Amino acid sequence: MAEPGPNFLIELFSEEIPAGVQASGAETLRRLLTEALAPLAIRDIESFSTPRRIALAARLDPEVAAQTRIERGPREGAPEQALAGFLRKHDTTREALRLEGGFWVLQTQTEAVTAATLVARTLPALLRRFPWPKAMRWSATSAFTWMRPLRRILCVLDGKPVRFGLSQGDDDGHGLIADSLTEGHRFLAPGPVAVTSLADWRRTLRVRHVLVDPRDRVTLIREGIASLARAETLTVAPDEALLEEVAGLVEWPVPMLGTIDAAFMDLPPEVMQVSMRSHQRYFALRTPDGVPAPRFAFIAGSIQADDGALAIAGNERVLRARFSDARHFWDLDRKTSLEARVARLDAVRFHAALGSQSDRVRRLERLAALIAPLVGAEPAPAARAARLAKADLLTGMVGEFPELQGVMGEYYARHDGEPETVARAIREHYLPRGAGDDTPRTPVSIAVALADRIDSLAGFFAAGEKPGGSGDPYALRRAALGIIRIVRDNALRLDLHALFAAATAALPEPLRQAPDLALLPGFIAERLRVQLRTEGARHDVLAAVNAAGHDGDLVRLLARTEAVANLLNTAEGADLLAACRRAANILRIEDRKDGPHAAPPALALYVQDEERALAAALDAATPEIDRAIADEQYDEAMTAMAVIRAPLDRFFEAVTVNADAPALRRNRLRLLANLRDTFGRIADLSLVEG
Repeated sequence: MAEPGPNFLIELFSEEIPAGVQASGAETLRRLLTEALAPLAIRDIESFSTPRRIALAARLDPEVAAQTRIERGPREGAPEQALAGFLRKHDTTREALRLEGGFWVLQTQTEAVTAATLVARTLPALLRRFPWPKAMRWSATSAFTWMRPLRRILCVLDGKPVRFGLSQGDDDGHGLIADSLTEGHRFLAPGPVAVTSLADWRRTLRVRHVLVDPRDRVTLIREGIASLARAETLTVAPDEALLEEVAGLVEWPVPMLGTIDAAFMDLPPEVMQVSMRSHQRYFALRTPDGVPAPRFAFIAGSIQADDGALAIAGNERVLRARFSDARHFWDLDRKTSLEARVARLDAVRFHAALGSQSDRVRRLERLAALIAPLVGAEPAPAARAARLAKADLLTGMVGEFPELQGVMGEYYARHDGEPETVARAIREHYLPRGAGDDTPRTPVSIAVALADRIDSLAGFFAAGEKPGGSGDPYALRRAALGIIRIVRDNALRLDLHALFAAATAALPEPLRQAPDLALLPGFIAERLRVQLRTEGARHDVLAAVNAAGHDGDLVRLLARTEAVANLLNTAEGADLLAACRRAANILRIEDRKDGPHAAPPALALYVQDEERALAAALDAATPEIDRAIADEQYDEAMTAMAVIRAPLDRFFEAVTVNADAPALRRNRLRLLANLRDTFGRIADLSLVEG
C-alpha cells in the first residue's frame, strides 16, 4: 500500500523576493530542512516558490525513537588528560563511566522526541542562519534578516499548527510566530486564511489567485501568450529564460497583447527584442514569414477590471519611450563608421598585462590573416573583419545593450559599405555564445572566430589568468569549447599547437615565455574530454590516445579515438585491453626496480616458442601500424594491433616474465616494453577505464 503524501508544510511569506533568487531560496530551504529533519526520515519532499513565498512540503515520521548509545573512551590506565578530554566532550563526570573490556565506556539514554517538538526546536535557529545572497534588516528591535521583510511563517504538521517564535533574548524576532495562516494575492485576495495540509494550501491559494508552483506559472504564461498570438496569426519569439524570469515576477499571470508604434518598425529586430526584453520583460512576436510583428506580449500581475485597457495603454506608452531611446542610438551610431571608431579602441583597456583593445585588434588582424588560408578564406577580408570586429563596443547601442555586440557591428558594417563576408563575420565571430548556438560556417567568419578565442587563451594563460577550480572570470573554458566546436563542426584540419605558438609570438615581449603557456594543449584536451563525456562518448579513450602526445589536429585526434573505441567495443579488443594492462602493470613494477627496459630484446635470448611467436607477431605488425598511422588509417592500425592479441595471450599463459635467470628476465621485460611502446603510438591502453 502506498504511503500517504506529505504531512508537513512550511511556508515563509514575505515581501516580493527578486525573481533570480526564488528557486535558489527554495532549494536552500530544501537542503537545510533535509539535514535538520533527517532524524524524522524526511521524504517525499516538494519545493515551491512565488514572488512572495518559498515553501516546502514533506512526509515526516511521528517521532524520533528513544535511543541508547554507548561511547567507548580511553583505555584503563590512559593519561588523565585523555580521560578529562573525553569527559569534556560528552559533558559528563567520571561517575557516569564504567569499565568494559579494558576501556572506559559511557552509556547514554535519549528520550523519544515528537516530530512537532523537533520541528519547533530546530526551525528558529535554521531560519536565523538562512544564507540568502543578500539579506535585509527592517526593524530596530531584531537582528533577524531575510531576503525581503518576512511577514508570516506557516508551519503545519498532521493538520495542526506547529508554533514557534523567532525571538531570542532581547531580540523580538519581529514578533513572528509560526501558525497555520497564509495569504493570497496581494490585490485580488488579500488577508490571512488558515490551511491544514499541502492539498488544502494549494487549493486555497489557487482560489485566491496564487499559483504556488513556478512550473504552473511558466505553462500558463507560455500557453496564454501563444494563444493570444495565434488568434492574430502570429507566433512568440522563443525565449525560455524570459519565461522563467517573468514567472518569478507574478503570482497570478494574466497574458496581454499591446501594439508597437509603426514609427519604430524599421529598427533592427534584435534591437526591438532586446529592448523589450531587457527593460520591460516583454515578449516579441513574429509574423508567419518570421519578421517582427507590430505587436508585443506582456504579463500583468492581476485581473484588470477594464479588460486590461489601462494596462495595455500604459505599457504601450512605456515601450514608445524605450524605442525612442533605441532610435536615438541607431541614428547616432550610423553617423560614425566602424573604421573611424577603431583608433578610439586604444583608450579602452583590455587587460593590464595585454594592453588595450586596439593592441588586441592588431593581434587579431595578424592571426585571422594567418588562419584564413587554412580554412579556405582569403587573408585580406579576414584581417578586415578582425580589424572591425570590436569597433561596435564603442557604439551607443552596444553600450546600452552589451548583448548586441557583433549584431550591431554587422548592421553598421553593411551601412558603411563593407563586403558582406566582412559584415557577417563581425556578427558570427562571437558564435557559439552558448551550448545551444550554431557555429560559424563561412570561411572568413571561422577565421576571425578562431583568432578571437586563440588570442584570448594564449593571452590570458600568459598573463597568469588561467581558470582555477570553479573560477573562470574570462570565460576561457567557454573559449576552448568554442574552438573545439568550430573545428569539429567544420571538420577543420588545423594544428592548434602551431596557432597557439603564432598567437604567443604577438603577445607583449615579457609574456612570450610565460610558463602557463605550456598548459594550453592539456587544457584543450581536457575540454574536449569533458565535451565527449557530455555527449556520452568514450572520454577515457581520448585520455589514453592523448597519452601518446597531445595532438593539435582535433580531427585526427578524434579519428584515432574513434578507432580505438571501436576496437575496444569488440570481444577481441576487450581481451587485448586486459593483456596490455597486464603488460603495463608488470613494467610499472619492474621498472621501479631496475628499469627502464627500453633496449631492443635479443633474439638469441628467446628460449620458448611463445616468446618467439609474440616477437614475430610484433615485428610483422609494427610496419603495418606505422604505415596506417602515417596514412591516418587508424582502423587499419587497430586491426594490425588486434592480430597480436592471440600470441600475447599465449605468452602470458606459458612464459614467466620474472624468470630466475636475470638475462631472460631483462629480455622479456624489453619485449613487453617494445609491445607497450608500439601500442603507445596510438594510445596508452592502460589508461582506458573498465
